Amino acid sequence: MTVSVVTLADRPDLFDSMWSMPDSWPEFMLQDPVSSFFYRPDVVTRVADHVVIALDGDEVVGKGYALPLRLDPDALPADGWDAAIRLGVTQSLAGVAPTVLCALEIAVRPDRQGDGLSTLLLAEVRRCAARTGLSEVIVPVRPSGPVDPGVPMSEYASRVRDDGLPVDPWLRVHVRAGGHIAGVAPRSMVIAGTLDEWRRWTGLPFDRSGPIEVPGALAPVLCDVVHGTAVYVEANVWVRHRAASTG
Repeated sequence: MTVSVVTLADRPDLFDSMWSMPDSWPEFMLQDPVSSFFYRPDVVTRVADHVVIALDGDEVVGKGYALPLRLDPDALPADGWDAAIRLGVTQSLAGVAPTVLCALEIAVRPDRQGDGLSTLLLAEVRRCAARTGLSEVIVPVRPSGPVDPGVPMSEYASRVRDDGLPVDPWLRVHVRAGGHIAGVAPRSMVIAGTLDEWRRWTGLPFDRSGPIEVPGALAPVLCDVVHGTAVYVEANVWVRHRAASTG
């Protein structure tokens, strides 16, 4: 594998290839209203110094997207991913000086997962923070599982193997890279829709009220047949990293 990692600021010509790179996100995960409003090409290009791209030759095989923002260091928000992207964009527009870099996405092309690319991208995000004078990277980590939807995220995040590392593969990458688990964001992303929308997003009938297990979801989707709606509330795990040396 001959992979290099660049920033979008260095290679703006890669934007279209990066934006259209195949990924493994379930369809329902693309319906978060905060994401739909803020996670757009014009926002991404505003923070090109913090957008990292993994290249194998001329092919985009992975990407990472981070936003600088200002946070109370002792109060990571309960609405993790949604809060980070909302605060990062609105604070940037208002000229608020950031204190941390928040990694919002690190994605690897499905046919290249397991090649160690996520570790390379994470390391580059940490270097991006150092280059812009930020001392810390925070990440609302979406565990890669398998996660039992019936298990609280706080319990799952605390599970470790015999070697003391997390049982979750993605959390394990972060801890191996020097990160430490700082808590849970219990409502990191909230996705609400009509039953017809959820049927379209998942292919499931959504024909009974109560919790519905959906492939790719980390918690049950709460279905209300009487009112014709269903809501998914996803918890993520806050992980903190020191910025990496650029030397």
